[in-house]
Amino acid sequence: MHESAYFRPESPERGVYYAALRDVSGAYRLGDAVLPRTPLAWLGDRGFGAAHGVSVPYMAGAMANGIASVELVVALAEAGMLGSFGAAGLALTKVDHAVARLNERLGARPFAVNLIHSPSEAGLEEALVDLLLARGVRLVEASAFLKLTPAVVRFRLTGIHRGMDGAIVAPHRIIAKVSRAEIAEPFLSPAPAPMLQGLVERGALTPEQAILAEKLPLAEDLTAEADSGGHTDNRPALALVPSLAALAMRLAARHGYASVPRIGAAGGISTPAAAAAAFAMGAGYVVTGSVNQACVESGSSPLVRRMLADAGPADVAMAPAADMFEMGVKVQVLKKGTMFPMRAAKLFDLFSRFGSLDEIPAPERQTLETQVFREPLGAVWSGVESYFAARDPAQLTRAARDPRHKMALVLRSYLGRASHWANAGDEGRRFDFQVWCGPAMGAFNAWVAGSPLADPEARDVVTVGRNILLGAAVAQRAALLRMQGVAVRAEDAAWMPLSGGALAAAYEGGVA
Repeated sequence: MHESAYFRPESPERGVYYAALRDVSGAYRLGDAVLPRTPLAWLGDRGFGAAHGVSVPYMAGAMANGIASVELVVALAEAGMLGSFGAAGLALTKVDHAVARLNERLGARPFAVNLIHSPSEAGLEEALVDLLLARGVRLVEASAFLKLTPAVVRFRLTGIHRGMDGAIVAPHRIIAKVSRAEIAEPFLSPAPAPMLQGLVERGALTPEQAILAEKLPLAEDLTAEADSGGHTDNRPALALVPSLAALAMRLAARHGYASVPRIGAAGGISTPAAAAAAFAMGAGYVVTGSVNQACVESGSSPLVRRMLADAGPADVAMAPAADMFEMGVKVQVLKKGTMFPMRAAKLFDLFSRFGSLDEIPAPERQTLETQVFREPLGAVWSGVESYFAARDPAQLTRAARDPRHKMALVLRSYLGRASHWANAGDEGRRFDFQVWCGPAMGAFNAWVAGSPLADPEARDVVTVGRNILLGAAVAQRAALLRMQGVAVRAEDAAWMPLSGGALAAAYEGGVA
């Protein structure tokens, strides 16, 4: 163990241990205080790394339309971190191509694929699960679920069996992302008997597999999604994480699980302080989101990355969600530099007030055609028809008999196209960009100001993730010293982002 030789050079005060805090691989005796080594794997639940084959309790969550791209997921996997491919909103052919590329480039290294709830397109969920099983995908991040569906249950339980030692083996895993206890409970419980029976009757499970399924939770990892970009309930992490952790412990005791499901933390995780706070609350792992969209590997455009780099914590707003438009569900998006939140809210207002496109008053219709869609609504409908003829013809059948559903398809088409304009960096549509973003983006920008990461072109997901973890470890080391009566100044415990060789050396020491 090192002696107390690491004072901040320019400080006359003894007890301000600048270098020792940053050497997370080192153990020190600092006067009467002891500062143990702090391996990054120990920040959270080491079972997370063992279960998923990663070296640190860190995950980059899925961002739809391929924003969480193949390149992003590959970079993380190669660095011993977990990434989730953003399959939501993509055609099945594109998802299939992406998964094939991930399998080819990563081999046995771990990755996840997003399985998002599609309440208006149940067939799409089933088809995606068919694809993932056929491609050998073993891990999905299940998000935005309002209730369990046969598709997500089927993914989890396909191939379940007893191993040679008699233990139950479930080859497929789910990381469920939720923000409500009523949604968390079904994922933390065994699959419901009626759903199991239905899968047996379909031939998707055998009766023996259904019996084994009664002894396992659907999700061994459950992410508590606090105030975040995209689908969110804007929940406070300080209340959400511990309440879901308590629920997991109660259900584990009730069902007799061998271990308690892990609770991860998402929403607001973009700085060392936020990650350290999550781990201090008992989070088994942390999940980043908005900040990864601002990284060079994301499927977004350079223009969007620049907009994100200029965002502050308050530069976000809630707007109607394209995939759950009729239900009034909202997503959190970037407000600064775009008129999308206001225009999307106006579309939902029209949907709420009128029963069909024909009922929309002429002045309102003219505004839609000239300012929002920039084409006649008849032309918009033609595009919608072409889209759903290939994707889900049942939507057109329903629209033919339900004018209000036809209106919903037309109005929500703007929401879907707005995210594609953003990803493509369409300058002509800049003020219509839909950019999913939470307040964490602004916190990240404040943290990296004045560092190499202030430039969006210098941001890559591995550099960002490593700095967040190292900074969280330093914050925990500082807290240990303070608890032993050592005076540690806030500026000496603050982690400023590193890059290049300095970051590599510090990180390698943390994972050794």
